[in-house]
Amino acid sequence: MSFLETKDKQKSAALTTVIAVLIVFLIFNFGMTYFDPPKEYGIAVNFGTNDFGSGNVQPKEALKPAKQEIVEEEQVEEQIEEEVVEEQLEESAPVQNDAVEDVITQNNEDAIAIKKKEEAKKKKEADRIIEEKKRVEKERLAEVERKKAEEKKRAEEERKAKEAKRKGVNNIINKYNNNDGKADGGEGDDNKAGDKGKVTGDPNASGYYGAGGSGSGGNYRLGNRKAKFQPDPIDDCVNEFGVVVVKIQVDQKGNVIKTSGPARGTKNSSPCLLSRAKEAALKTKFNPSS
Repeated sequence: MSFLETKDKQKSAALTTVIAVLIVFLIFNFGMTYFDPPKEYGIAVNFGTNDFGSGNVQPKEALKPAKQEIVEEEQVEEQIEEEVVEEQLEESAPVQNDAVEDVITQNNEDAIAIKKKEEAKKKKEADRIIEEKKRVEKERLAEVERKKAEEKKRAEEERKAKEAKRKGVNNIINKYNNNDGKADGGEGDDNKAGDKGKVTGDPNASGYYGAGGSGSGGNYRLGNRKAKFQPDPIDDCVNEFGVVVVKIQVDQKGNVIKTSGPARGTKNSSPCLLSRAKEAALKTKFNPSS
């Protein structure tokens, strides 16, 4: 057999077999022994025909029946005396009314004090809310008055500026009417000598036609026609800035149909700035011509 090839395995197998046989022998001879149960013994009982008896002579035959004596049982009547326990209720000492009244009075005084304290707290909170509302209203009225004063001041400044401008225009008109001009030179796109334009126009404007005026925001010179929509130019020209003036042509509906430039008054004629100015001008909308 393959598992008994070596001597060690053979010795191990033999030793295991011997130990197993020895264990089986010990179990059957010593481990499974038991004692026989003890013998059962009976108890001798005396012969008799009754469940009761007396004397020392054992009769050999059945006894004749004995005479039965009638025993009169005396009925003893027990008189049970009922004891009546009288419970005497001790009257508790009357509670002093004065002490009760003192406790009630004290409780009422505490309740009144707490109620007054709560009412005072509520009144204080209500007064605080009223004062806060008054303060807010006062600040609101002060802000309204401040805005009114600023609006009045601004209107007065505009009125003074218009008045000064009107006086300046009147002076210019009077000078032209009186032919007392002293300046030399001229400006215009005609072949005739003179300063072409309107006395109500802007000396820095490049256009020669229209009613003159300040335009919308000072950017366009179209008389009373103001810009309804005036977008800002896109500011994506890197490291380039300055004033760019372009000429525009507006139809009767208020649409800008043509732009050109740079025109007179341009401070930076960069192609990027000029392109952005023309794009913004083409998107501008004016009031229709009446």
